[in-house]
Amino acid sequence: MAAFAPTLGTTTAEQNLYAPFSNSIEYYDADLGQVTETLVGNANLQTRSQGYSAENVGPLTYDQYDRFHPFGTLTDGKDLFTFLVHGARVSLLIGLLSVGTSALLATVFALISAYYRGVADLVLVITGDTIMGVPRLLLLILLTVLLTDTWLGGLYDGGVLLGLILAGTGWPFLWRAFRGPTLQIAEEDWVDAARSYGQTPTGIMRLHMLPYLLGYLLIYSSLVLGGVILAVAGLSFLGLGITAPTPEWGRAVDLGREYVATESWHISLIPGIMVTLVVIAFNAVGDALRDAVDPRSDAGATDASETESRGGGV
Repeated sequence: MAAFAPTLGTTTAEQNLYAPFSNSIEYYDADLGQVTETLVGNANLQTRSQGYSAENVGPLTYDQYDRFHPFGTLTDGKDLFTFLVHGARVSLLIGLLSVGTSALLATVFALISAYYRGVADLVLVITGDTIMGVPRLLLLILLTVLLTDTWLGGLYDGGVLLGLILAGTGWPFLWRAFRGPTLQIAEEDWVDAARSYGQTPTGIMRLHMLPYLLGYLLIYSSLVLGGVILAVAGLSFLGLGITAPTPEWGRAVDLGREYVATESWHISLIPGIMVTLVVIAFNAVGDALRDAVDPRSDAGATDASETESRGGGV
């Protein structure tokens, strides 16, 4: 969906989502008996879904401007399907940025703490425990509010900022998951042999320790990605995530929460189902990777770190 969003959408994001009053469409006006042109923004205002039959365009229907809406329309008349397919790109970008940065920090810190131990390990333990000791949702909200008006908050309508905040608050959970295996690797004979031959610490960590962490890195990153997407949707639902008009699934759920029990149920339900499916899918991928790398592992979560990586910390 993210890869083929421009092709899958019933219309372009620029026309329907970002600049509806700068684009126009042609439709057949039955009253005039001729083809008429109107602004997309004006057409959207006439096709809003606001909870009752007079103002509702449901799934798999055409509106009076001959536009097909596979998932219906939003409260402002924008096409929900186009919103969701382009919102998939936003969610995936934030997820990959957050998980990639978190995994990089966690891997580097795990290698440093395992190789040097002592003061380096103690500093990282205290720092990680301090971050983990603060309720993560409150920390996310605080940082989002403080940094929204900065230059960083303007990148990708807040998407880059949100990804970096999630990475900055999430790396301790991954680091905890990597620390134990890295400490075991640091005790292996080949690491001592590399030291005795005078190889540099950077070379030892990169060549003799890092390859044995790649399996853990792949597994836990897959598990974390679903939790990050869920966190982004939750923050957008609270009005603290991606700013309008950039599409994001959690914001669609928020827009339709007042109409859940009305004829416009589709606004919240369909994006909510998509968020659920994506999170379940990434967790399933993580479980499958873990079973492939370590067939002896249990099917369920084995420690608190894995629980946090599934989104429990959020």
